[in-house]
Order: sequence, then structure tokens, then C-alpha cells
Amino acid sequence: MANENAWAALEPHGERLRTQHLRALFDADPRRFDKFSFRLDDLFIDLSKEKIDAEALNALIALARETGVEARRDAMATGEAINETEGRAVLHMALRGSVPPPDGDDVQGVLDRFLGFAEDVRGGVFSGSGGAFTDVLNIGIGGSDLGPAMAARALHADIDGPRPHFVSNVDGAHFADTVARLDPRTTLVVICSKTFTTQETMANARLARAWLGTANSSQLAAVSTNLEGCAGFGIPEERVFGFWDWVGGRYSMWSAIGLSLAVAIGRDRFKAMLDGAKAMDQHFLTAPLAENLPILLGLIGIWRRNVLGYGATALIPYDQRLDRFAAHIQQVDMESNGKSVALDGMDLDHASGPVIFGEPGTNAQHSFFQLLHQGSDVIPVDFIASASPNGGDPDHHQLLLANCLAQAQALAFGRTEDETAAEMRAKGISESEVAEKTPHRTFPGDRPSTMILQHQMTPYALGRLVALFEHRVFVQGAIWGVNSFDQWGVELGKALTGPIHDALSGEDIKTDQSTQGLIGLIRGQHG
Repeated sequence: MANENAWAALEPHGERLRTQHLRALFDADPRRFDKFSFRLDDLFIDLSKEKIDAEALNALIALARETGVEARRDAMATGEAINETEGRAVLHMALRGSVPPPDGDDVQGVLDRFLGFAEDVRGGVFSGSGGAFTDVLNIGIGGSDLGPAMAARALHADIDGPRPHFVSNVDGAHFADTVARLDPRTTLVVICSKTFTTQETMANARLARAWLGTANSSQLAAVSTNLEGCAGFGIPEERVFGFWDWVGGRYSMWSAIGLSLAVAIGRDRFKAMLDGAKAMDQHFLTAPLAENLPILLGLIGIWRRNVLGYGATALIPYDQRLDRFAAHIQQVDMESNGKSVALDGMDLDHASGPVIFGEPGTNAQHSFFQLLHQGSDVIPVDFIASASPNGGDPDHHQLLLANCLAQAQALAFGRTEDETAAEMRAKGISESEVAEKTPHRTFPGDRPSTMILQHQMTPYALGRLVALFEHRVFVQGAIWGVNSFDQWGVELGKALTGPIHDALSGEDIKTDQSTQGLIGLIRGQHG
């Protein structure tokens, strides 16, 4: 393991803290909350319910320093090709003006073009065959769908233009169900594919073109670098908006991939989202390690995964409009750091990216929180909440926040057998029933969580929040020594799809017996 001494220095702290209950850590330090809470403007992060202390945190910061997190961060910012396997720079921060783009890449010009087009759509300057556009349909997959779809949902209160809709799945039901209530005469279709060859996206694009009918290509726009392919599809160059190979798909919502979102919320709000991300970028690039929010979150992730051995993290926003946030961060995290090979091509000798999953609270409390509280595996939780609502009933929001804080409290401190028994006795329950049911009603607690609290969900706040998680993923990848910016793991299945598709259509292929058997079964049932 590279940097063996820094990694080894964590072990005594892990051994010491692994057996200390969070109750004991709080009892031992009346200032624990103050010591392990950090702030950037109105964004507040509470790490006090993580199983760390000052010595452990200092050892983690030393690990970040010795594994070269700062140097790799600075290399990213200056445009070095830190995506080594593809020979590319990683400059999504340039899309929000935090670092300069490569010479000749007119980021501001493209931003002005697609935001100007968005305003033309919103103002009716560019309209459909039935008049001004009422809806915009985004067709993409992966980063061309998850980020913009998440943001459009999160910023629903800010939508004052054509309503955004998103189709990604090659399952034809996704397209059919999405357009069922749309009028093709007043719907703008935006096809998002860098190469304009993505299998699922192009299949849905052809459905969309047919659905538009007489409007056909006059209501199509594209986000792509393949001008020739777009022209062949009937989309003129003035309605094609590009981006660059230094923008990874899962980091592309800041680029023209965000066109559908910009049509919905408008230029000024889209720029506010970029400004929020830029504020987090500048903090990440300049703040000391011990005060740097993305670095601290990344180090907590390392502590959870590599020292305490927790293999999953639940991401729970107490905000219904963030119901797609976990899905977006799943891609940012698991596609980035789901690696078992180090930068030098050798197998990793330590665990890397955890499983990320989540749903909004309070719904999640009534599904998988049972396992979080009393399951045999400890799964840390990242909570996200806003102190003030952006629309909706204020009393409901107070109840929402109360649930969020209560879940974090219950996970950390639990309820002992003595407390459980005393509570049951206070309700007049018989001693025999107390003895029988106490084990089932006891909560072990000692289950760590991080609380991320902001004032209100706005475009600026969303941009800042997404950038926070992007940089957290970077920090963890740098410490693990993996390339967080390639995704070869998605390639093999895509390559095998073509021959299998041919076989399902009747062609003979040579493949394994299981796949062959399933092909035969499907062909028989389809016939």
C-alpha cells in the first residue's frame, strides 16, 4: 500500500474508537458539537456524530497530505491530464469560471450561446409549430440525464418556463409514458449525446423525431460535438451546442447538457447555480485542509470505509425535491471510485468506493431505516436538510426537520435495554412482557451520521451542494490512488449488447450456454 505509514497511523485510532460508543464520546467532551462542526457561509456540516475524535481527525488530515490530495487537486485545476487512462484533463470547474479552460476552448461563448437560445425559447422567439413552447423533452442517459433531471426536480419552485421532462431508458415505456400528456406541437426536444452515437439515446431520439410528426426536426436541438451526425439527423448547426472532452459525463450538468434546465429556470437562475458551485470550488482550492469541507467529508468517507469497514452509505435528503439527488450522486461516486485497480495498473490492496443509496426522508424512515437502526450491518448516513422551506407549508417543514434530527439522534445514541424496559414499565406493561419484548425494542445506536444543513434550497445552494459532493469524491479517489475520471466498467456490457440484439432478432451467435438459453426462451415467447 502506498503511503503505508500514513495508513498505518490510522489503525490505533480505529482500534481505540471502534469500541467507544458515540454516547461515551459525547459524555467525555461537552464541546464536541462545536469542535466537529464546520461552515461555509450558510452551509453547515456537523461531523460530531461520526466515530472520530481530534487525534483521529488529525491522522486523517495527515493521510490526505501524505497521499498528495493537495498536489492532485492543484494538478486538476491547472489542466494536467489527471485522467491518465484517457489522456485527458479534468476541468469541469472551468464550466463555472473557477479555473481557466484550455487555450482555444471558448467556454464563455458556448455558455452565452446556449443560455441565449434558452431565453429565445422561453420568450417565444423560437417556437414550435403550435406556438410558444410549453414543454422541453431532454433525451440522454447517464450524465446527460441524471444531473439535469435531478436539478430540474430540486429547483421545481424556480421553474417559470417550459416544463422539463427527461427520457433516458431504452425501454420504450419510458418514452411513451413521458410524452403521453405532451403536445408535440409545443414541445422542444433536446438530444444530449457527445458523440451522437449513444445507443439508448439515439434509439429514443428516433422515437422523438417520429412523435414530433410534421414538426419533425424543426423542433429538435442537440448537445453534441458531432455536427455532421446532428446535421444528418436534421438538426442545423445553430441549434447544436457542444462541450469538450475534458468534461466527464457525470460532471456535465454545468455545460450545455444543462440546456433543458436553463429553458425551465432561465439564464439568471442557471448562472446562480454556477455561482454556487464556483463558491465551493474556491473554498476547495484555497481553504486549509482542517477547514476544507470537501476534504473533511472525503476523509470521513475514508474513515468509514477503510478504518471502520463500512461498505455502504445512505444519502438521505429531507427535501422531497431532492428525490433524484441520491441517484445523481450514485453516479458521481460509484462510477468515479468503483475501481479495484490503482493508477499504476496494480490491484488495490485496500477497499475503494462504497455503495451509495438513498431516498428522501421521511419516506425512507418507513422503508429501509429499520435496517439502519437495528440491522446487523452498520451503514452510515449523510443527512441533508434546509432550515427554511422554499414553498410548501411552514408547519410541515418544521415536522420534516424534527424527523431529520430525531433520526440522526436515534442512530447515534439508540435506546438501551434499561431505558427500553423503564419506558415499558412506565406504560404499565407487565414484567413478563417487558422481559419478552425488551430485546426487540432496544436500539444499539452508535451508528454514525453527518448532517449537512443549509438555509434554503435555491439555485445557488444546489450548485454549492453538488460541487461539495463532486469534490468529496475527488478527495477519496486521490487517497485511494484510483483514476476517478474514467469508466471502463460500463464498456463490456455495451459491447456485448449488439451481438445479443442480433441474436434476439434471429441471427445465430456463439455465446455461453446460459445466454444462449435465455435468448432461445425470449425468442420462443416473443414468437
